[in-house]
Amino acid sequence: MTTNTSYTLLANQMVSMRDGVRLATDIYLPNDGQQSWPVIIERTPYNKSAFSRSEINRDGHKISREEMAKTFCQQGFVVIFQDCRGRYRSEGEFIKYTREGEDGFDTYAWILAQPWCNGSIGSMGLSYAAHTQMAVACLNPPGLKTMVLDSGGFHNAFRCGARQGGAFELKQATWAFKQAALSPLAKENPQIKTALSEENIRDWFAKMPWQPGHSPLRHHPEYENYLFEQWQEGFFTDYWKQLGIYAEGYYATLPDIPVLFMSSWYDAYVPTTLSNFNAFRAEGRQAPQRLIMGPWLHGDRNITYSGNAEFGDEAAFDQHIDKDWLSCRLEWFNTHLKSNTPADTPKGTVSLFIMGGGSGKRNEDGRIEHGGHWVHGDSWPLADTSTQQWFLQHDMSLSRKSAKEATLCFQSDPRHPVPTIGGSVTSGLPVFAGGAFDQRESPDFFGTDGTNMPLAARADILVFQTEPLQEDLVVAGKVKIKLWVDSDAPDTDFTAKLVDVYPPSDDYPQGYAMNITDGIFRARYRESWTEAKWLEKGKVVEITIEPFETCNTFKAGHRLRLDIAGSNFPHFDCNPNSGEPEGQARKKQIATNNVHVGGIHASVLEIDVLPNV
Repeated sequence: MTTNTSYTLLANQMVSMRDGVRLATDIYLPNDGQQSWPVIIERTPYNKSAFSRSEINRDGHKISREEMAKTFCQQGFVVIFQDCRGRYRSEGEFIKYTREGEDGFDTYAWILAQPWCNGSIGSMGLSYAAHTQMAVACLNPPGLKTMVLDSGGFHNAFRCGARQGGAFELKQATWAFKQAALSPLAKENPQIKTALSEENIRDWFAKMPWQPGHSPLRHHPEYENYLFEQWQEGFFTDYWKQLGIYAEGYYATLPDIPVLFMSSWYDAYVPTTLSNFNAFRAEGRQAPQRLIMGPWLHGDRNITYSGNAEFGDEAAFDQHIDKDWLSCRLEWFNTHLKSNTPADTPKGTVSLFIMGGGSGKRNEDGRIEHGGHWVHGDSWPLADTSTQQWFLQHDMSLSRKSAKEATLCFQSDPRHPVPTIGGSVTSGLPVFAGGAFDQRESPDFFGTDGTNMPLAARADILVFQTEPLQEDLVVAGKVKIKLWVDSDAPDTDFTAKLVDVYPPSDDYPQGYAMNITDGIFRARYRESWTEAKWLEKGKVVEITIEPFETCNTFKAGHRLRLDIAGSNFPHFDCNPNSGEPEGQARKKQIATNNVHVGGIHASVLEIDVLPNV
């Protein structure tokens, strides 16, 4: 027990779950003379006692969990941090995502039984700590009155977070490798820790696909097993409907409570955040909701650049959305755990950062000044949103009108995939990184040829673009690409990337092609997520690629560009084009893929747009 003027800390209290496994729990009790208080909890796999990398104010001040607890305790809250099962000081086996619902429920039940709890619980946390919150909310636990979901809380991991469009997100592999080295077993067993440290994850990525027992995770089967379960489960089976990764299946029974949602356009959980926000605002629900979407990478709310794009000082959360993130949460919990009066939100319930509109100059840090600004509303999508169609043309242009029929061809070689140059990804280091970048084969990115040639120069990418825009185009919402395709392979992938093309300038004489959002679709799933439908050579079929929603102003003079290809590696696993089961690729083959445009096979880009705001 540790006591000071603000709180008493009960460290490493072992809370029993229904199966007898005990979870290590730090409890901070206010020293204000009261006997019971509302409770704020964060459940994390990243060490409940350690500094959280995202708790950094705009001035650079790093906020420890002790400082967070002190701030909340001084306002009359109990604060709890708990290590997830199988992580750090907690007992049990770590099974990623799928035990968090029951463990959270049991923890909340234990909290409600303690004399220091007044019956009200609020939760908070980033990323996995948001997943833990949404998992327990699906069980509608007694006492849960509000949540702060920051960049996570799976609505459907099959569609976002583990798989997208049928492809597997390889951030799961880099995450598993890093966290295996930080696991209790690795700390207790020097041989396992050394074995993991001697593996070169980048070299292993160059040897994909991996096989069970023959991967860099073979030293730690606990982590290897769950990774291959996710990788090889290509169909939407009951596996993907498990509690913890499928909140959509519980939307009808979610508690009607206030939730503060936050994420960002270059985060890995854009669809999750927006889908969950609208679910909590569904017809018949009364509790107030709040949505904040910035331009940042995962959790980097006070870093005003993403990748190589600078969005300006206004992009920071601090002083623009609220005084700072800690103050924002304190006000939220004071409002929704201590009173029934909604907070005064004169700017509405939705705050969105619309990227773009900047000078396009290179700043002193070598980043392009892309710019942007905040807008506020009361719904997502915003009012006045409409949909535009841009048709893919035979001459590789994009036009508002359909054109003559044509067939455009590219080849997809799984031995030479199109490299990932940024995007809405997280946890990919040291192999790949997210954000906005000039789309070039820079040696800084895994899998490039290192020549710094434009990606558009590759023969395996179809590049469609508009003429220079006559006026600003504000894309704010969904992006869909409907393609008519055929292939000589039984299965293949199609990727789509929306790009903001700057014209040549003094700082960028060759222009600058900035990735805005991207997506992928695996053709075998075009008719069903539960059954494969193989392609027939020469038979034209329709597919739809759905990149993450976004907000970006394409300035007058810029071009709107759409890149179509067959891979985006290592963001996603490569399709061997052979029809092999997911996660296997012993028969890699080149696929000759055709995209049809015009006439009855008019392939089209659909974007949600706003009037200039």
